[in-house]
Amino acid sequence: MSGAGAGPQPAPALLDVERSLSGRRWQASPCDERQALAISQHWALPEVVGRVLAARRVGLDDCGLFLNPTLRDLLPDPFHLKGMDVAATRLAAAVSGGEMIGLFGDYDVDGATSSALLARFFEAAGASVRVHIPDRMREGYGPNAPALLALQEQGAGVVVTVDCGTSAFAPLAAAAEAGLDIIVVDHHEAEAELPRALTVVNPNRMDETSPHGHLAAVGVAFLLVVAVNRRLREQGWYQGRAVPDLMQWLDIVALGTVCDVVPLTGVNRALVAQGLKVMARRGNAGLAALSDVGGVKERPEAYHLGYVMGPRVNAGGRVGQADLGVRLLTADDAAEARRLAEMLDSYNRDRQGIEAVVLQEAIEQVESRGDDGTPLLLAAGEDWHPGVIGIIAGRLKERYNRPCCVVALDGVEGKGSGRSVPGLDLGAAIIAARQAGLLLKGGGHAMAAGFTVPRDRLDDLRAFLAERLTAQMAGPLVPVLELDGVLDAGGATVDLVETLKQVGPFGSGNPEPRFAVMGARVVAPRVVGQGHVACQLVGKSGGRLKAIAFRAADSELGHALLANDGTPMHVAGSLKIDTWQGNVAVQMFIEDAAPAY
Repeated sequence: MSGAGAGPQPAPALLDVERSLSGRRWQASPCDERQALAISQHWALPEVVGRVLAARRVGLDDCGLFLNPTLRDLLPDPFHLKGMDVAATRLAAAVSGGEMIGLFGDYDVDGATSSALLARFFEAAGASVRVHIPDRMREGYGPNAPALLALQEQGAGVVVTVDCGTSAFAPLAAAAEAGLDIIVVDHHEAEAELPRALTVVNPNRMDETSPHGHLAAVGVAFLLVVAVNRRLREQGWYQGRAVPDLMQWLDIVALGTVCDVVPLTGVNRALVAQGLKVMARRGNAGLAALSDVGGVKERPEAYHLGYVMGPRVNAGGRVGQADLGVRLLTADDAAEARRLAEMLDSYNRDRQGIEAVVLQEAIEQVESRGDDGTPLLLAAGEDWHPGVIGIIAGRLKERYNRPCCVVALDGVEGKGSGRSVPGLDLGAAIIAARQAGLLLKGGGHAMAAGFTVPRDRLDDLRAFLAERLTAQMAGPLVPVLELDGVLDAGGATVDLVETLKQVGPFGSGNPEPRFAVMGARVVAPRVVGQGHVACQLVGKSGGRLKAIAFRAADSELGHALLANDGTPMHVAGSLKIDTWQGNVAVQMFIEDAAPAY
């Protein structure tokens, strides 16, 4: 993983790679070797797995639960969250009283999955539900008064905002004035003052003591479902009615959790691990159709959720119809689900084309400005599609290892999205900028944020964020790639990869193990697909390993692979099982490389 920091003297560079082709220093993942050995011996695991677990700070006594995470052991009592009792009691009364429940969700995957989860639960419990997902272009992010009041006009006496609402002071005040009960279910960073609502359920409230601030919004929504279900049981609502099986919706919870890039530790790890098992049964028609359209033929893993299914659900909110994701996830008819999945797949292709153009313009703008020594990169452009700026911010962050904000300008204001690096809290800086009057709207969490900025305050915002982020730094930003070991090409076996899968699901907070293949020759490099570079790595012993570097054809890494004349290189990346044409083999997903001097 890449990170920032100064602190203690760094360990020697792995394979003496001080600066790779992507500009990173290679380091071995910090690991207590004695702890690693103890884990492998006590739990009868290969030494490499013991080392991977130790590097992720898994204790000797914690390995059993880490390797087999269960909700029975890890799911907290939902009522430990402030406001949950009020929320569960009000919503249970709405269900038993035949009251329509409104849902207002964000247009990203976390918002879509949260909305779909609540819609499925309330309908299964016997309630009537109306869902509103705002249009990114017309309504922007977060609750707006006209949409909330429209839900009230349709009959909703209570509205739950999911994955949004914590900073929506004016719209929620307007809804309250109209007599609408609002329940905010969110996970974004909050201010000392909370919006005017019946209650705010958010593990990141400033007055909250919950240790579960790492939950995605869909995780908080699942706790709400558990709480409301418990209230309805206590009230005898299910006498003569079927009790909803909450576990059947863990596939939806897993999708939102992975795609919101929250740490896959603790309860999140259990939600995703169990959700992947549910998803493998293909009980959700929408998710099954999405898998088919995305070409997922093997048992789903976190990778498929984050890189195949998630982008397609996101595409509806980015460049298509905002409510398509919710409609897909709540569809029960296979034919309808397939139609919706194909629409999202088409929108995703449109998104990719738009993204490529905006990314190139953003890179040119950043590089023309030069390096001014500040930790923040900010790019802004006319006619940039607001639906792709978050993706572009992420791409720039990966490329330059700095917090990056991208702004789509339109008239007198711009819609912005930002992504950060570990150790620098961008969400807090954005909230501070809004409090300072530089933004019309703004919020987020440590690694991601969104905002609306007046065009004439853009330079002020750039300077303000740069100052705030600089104050957070303990030292210079140092791009680092942490690796779990060094292999020969022939050592990357199917057995090794299958064993390492036990450490999954992988994602933020539990990165997929990465290895360096040392001194490999690059054979038959070629461009495939949309700018990917495929090749074979041949080790010193003659062993061969299939490899591919995604979206690398126009990068320094891709150029070096394509131009390699047989000179040995160190190549770094993760290992996957490849089942192309029925053959089971290992393939490396290349992330970086360096000359083998």
